[in-house]
Amino acid sequence: MRLHPIGTGPFKFVEFKPNQSIKVTRNPNYWKPGRPYLDGAEWTIIPNRSTAMLAFMAGNFDMTFPYEVTIPMLKDVHSQTPAAICEVTPENVAPNLLITRKPPFDNPDLRKAIALTIDRKAFIDILGEGEGDIGTAMLPGPEGLWAMPKEMMEKLPGYSPELQKSREEARKIMQSLGYGPDNRLAVKISARNLPIYRDPASILADQLKQIWIDTEIELVETANWLPRLIRGDFVFAQSLVGSGLDDPDQNFYENYICDSNRNYTKYCNRDLDKLIDQQSMEPDQEKRKHLVWQIDSKLQEDVVRPILYHMRQGTCWRPEVKGINLQVNSIYNGWRMEEVWLDR
Repeated sequence: MRLHPIGTGPFKFVEFKPNQSIKVTRNPNYWKPGRPYLDGAEWTIIPNRSTAMLAFMAGNFDMTFPYEVTIPMLKDVHSQTPAAICEVTPENVAPNLLITRKPPFDNPDLRKAIALTIDRKAFIDILGEGEGDIGTAMLPGPEGLWAMPKEMMEKLPGYSPELQKSREEARKIMQSLGYGPDNRLAVKISARNLPIYRDPASILADQLKQIWIDTEIELVETANWLPRLIRGDFVFAQSLVGSGLDDPDQNFYENYICDSNRNYTKYCNRDLDKLIDQQSMEPDQEKRKHLVWQIDSKLQEDVVRPILYHMRQGTCWRPEVKGINLQVNSIYNGWRMEEVWLDR
């Protein structure tokens, strides 16, 4: 598969040059008659996001990599390439804080204090310039079909709109545990050495000072990142969680059940696992929604992996590119390109 991928999609593999490009060509035997419209596609690999955007604006490419355009970069595209078509959509990707159960963070009160001090709106305002959504484990509405009602969410630790009141409660908890201005808690936050990980980690580090937790950000290179998470070789880790589908099964079974390899915090609640099985088997969608909300609420109450915010980013293409239809609940699907064509 790594050397000679085949597949049955609209395009066939031609060539992969590491750190350079991927080429595919039209599959004449595709099951859908007349598709795809394109003769082929070439994906040029440019590691630096700013360089890639400059190349797009210079006319070297027909479109950007999907969901790769940050909100600040979107302004540059609009000013320098006004004819470009851009859409900002939710990605079903959320920066989140992984917290292991290593002492003293095995204490549920300490974990609650951490949750109470998080200012989610600040992440959205700083990193997304107002583009982003506050939500729990499931994708927020209106695009997310399983998002819990706002009034239910705001009762969870850290989701109240009264931030200062929440932080006062957090500081009281910390003082009851023996922490304060003269007895601060030090911890490292591991973060993958990419801006999309580093930037939320820096904001979070500043917020945790509000409850006398001093953090040092430990940057980890990409090749070592996933092995570190799998080994549980961290206390705090600033990570991203993303789902290929807006469906509770993928999210809960992948990230939260006891025996999942991607349950990086090693959180284990067998009763909750049974509830996850129950919602999966429930044919009545309204009943299933209430089970999903119950599960999601428990995950936030236990401060398993606090969701900092849900991201929105942009995709841009030139006006001659037709047939682009962006998904609003996944960055992983919807890119078969079978309906795309060029008007030139």
